[in-house]
Amino acid sequence: MTQEPVRERRTVTARELAGRFAVSPRTVRRMVAEERAAYEDRSRQRRDQIVELHRQGLKGFEIARELSVSAGLVSIRLKEARAAGIDLTRYAAAGETREQGHA
Repeated sequence: MTQEPVRERRTVTARELAGRFAVSPRTVRRMVAEERAAYEDRSRQRRDQIVELHRQGLKGFEIARELSVSAGLVSIRLKEARAAGIDLTRYAAAGETREQGHA
């Protein structure tokens, strides 16, 4: 029974590692690539965080700063969420609508 090696995310670029070990950057990427399932899980968690922070009322650049990602990534993930039919209603806005109806 063989076990898959535990692969951690790189902290340096493939080009830097290739230079150190005298191999091509492609070889480095292939040998130390993050497992696809792990990447997809991490990506899904980040998307969920982006949606949740958006619902809490944060702006795109604030979400980007909070999660240490680019504002462009935040914009893309929110656009994908809208296209997938995910409710992006902000919590404060939803509360205000209910309060106005009761007034």
